[in-house]
Amino acid sequence: MDDASPWLRGLVPGLRDRVAFAIHGNRAGVQGMATTTASQPGKMPRQIGYIIGNEACERFSFYGMRNILVPFLISSILLGYLPAETDREGRAKDIFHMFVIGVYFFPLLGGWLADRFFGKYHTILWFSLIYCAGHACLALFENNANGFYTGLFLIALGSGGIKPLVVSFCGDQFDQTNKDKARVVFDAFYWIINFGSFFASLLAPRLLDSYGPAVAFGVPGVLMFIATLIFWLGRKEYVNEPPSRRDPNGFMAVVKSALKAQQAGKWRVGYVVAMLGVVLAVTMLLLWALSVVFSLPVWPEGLGFVITACLSLGVVIALGGLGASMQLERARGLHPDEAVDGVRAVLRILIVFALVTPFWSLFDQKASTWVIQGREMLIPHEAWWWPSWLINNAAQMQALNPLLIMLMIPFNNLVLYPLLRRAGFDPTPLRRMGWGIAISGVSWIAAGILQLWLDQGQQVSLSWQAVPYFLLTFGEVLVSATALEFAYSQAPRAMKGVIMAFWYLTSTFGSLWVLLTNFGVRNEAVLRNIESTGLSTNAFLMFFFAAFAFVAAMAFGLYARHYKMQDNYRVV
Repeated sequence: MDDASPWLRGLVPGLRDRVAFAIHGNRAGVQGMATTTASQPGKMPRQIGYIIGNEACERFSFYGMRNILVPFLISSILLGYLPAETDREGRAKDIFHMFVIGVYFFPLLGGWLADRFFGKYHTILWFSLIYCAGHACLALFENNANGFYTGLFLIALGSGGIKPLVVSFCGDQFDQTNKDKARVVFDAFYWIINFGSFFASLLAPRLLDSYGPAVAFGVPGVLMFIATLIFWLGRKEYVNEPPSRRDPNGFMAVVKSALKAQQAGKWRVGYVVAMLGVVLAVTMLLLWALSVVFSLPVWPEGLGFVITACLSLGVVIALGGLGASMQLERARGLHPDEAVDGVRAVLRILIVFALVTPFWSLFDQKASTWVIQGREMLIPHEAWWWPSWLINNAAQMQALNPLLIMLMIPFNNLVLYPLLRRAGFDPTPLRRMGWGIAISGVSWIAAGILQLWLDQGQQVSLSWQAVPYFLLTFGEVLVSATALEFAYSQAPRAMKGVIMAFWYLTSTFGSLWVLLTNFGVRNEAVLRNIESTGLSTNAFLMFFFAAFAFVAAMAFGLYARHYKMQDNYRVV
């Protein structure tokens, strides 16, 4: 990173929504595309403007609908069948986190279709149209559960489908000669994401309060249509990677060879471990199906299909990865050493990713648990310093997150990181990520203290939520804004798409932990134990998630001490 500017040194920003740039090494045209344009060495590709414009509008549309989803559901007739507001709040949180799970699961589908069949451009365009249809459903079916939830599914499918592609497609416009410009562009991406999120967080709740859900969900839909149009307008300027279709030395091909290979006098222990994961996953899904179809008490009632499917996927990944690592050397000779070493690198990175999942369980609840907490707080309209003309409900406090990010990025790069280096502490990507997880835990202690005040009957100003928002955002910058650089640099060229697909799953499993925790606290025995602590359920959960983050941060730090960093930028 020595060739980067001081602003960028040590950081290539990117939320989990951002992906590594350049999945393949060769630059070629996709069949059926009109033209491809190669940028001059060292120059900024002129087609980047279309991609950034698309991203700005798409992110506004996504955060606009996402940030009002929980408040809308709590007050809508869609959950009117639930007798108490606390029941509606719990169900709204469940729906929100199931939506998040879908958003970060469908990148698997989008990446696979782009890599194997259609290429990035066509896949982005088609999923964007699905995305637009989802927004239309939210605006048209505010009082119809089937129509509204169909809209959520289509948005999860469309948004998730393009996630592993847009910035990866942007990265395809760069090579070693102008990769320093790529860093500038990714900084711009990160900034524009938060710029759009800031205004979406302020505007969407106002639209919901003043004009109702049809307008509040319709405006983001219009922005998504504009995003799609902007992307389409640049179609003749892009450099396009062809779909790979089949890779005989890809990640899954090497894993299969390693698991199937037999060696004289040696048991296939890794194969047994991997197959155990498959058997357990299938068993869980069958038990769920039996409980639904035949009403048999063979699976917990509260663990629906989404939770069961995610648990099954987690078991397959965990035991499959363990089994593959146990027998990976058997794939040498069947595949090039580069491919085998690449799979080994991916398996090591998966451990890092697994330890980041608790962070997302904390982060995504700012749009659910923290919004619900904010609804109990007093908005200080009478205070001279409170911007009543700008913020008049709890959901709008989410605007603090992108605003603080835009301030923290330059502060960290121009002030904090240089000071730490001069003090003899190198803020490496892994160190930043580990500290970020821990600081996110501190933010939930702050939120828990606010909840204790509320539980004691005190009138608590909504302005106090700025403290946990500040801490959580600082943690996010350290974790998520570092992950793009880490994931791209560690993944071998042929494995970059696989790595980014797994990165998105970290958020899926983060929301899974939230759903499992919510399921657990609905148990009478668990509730009695919580009551014995003298804490309310909400306060207990906030301190629980803080402890969850601290444990994850310690485990992350221990693993990071022995992790050897790689440099896998593409060579021209």
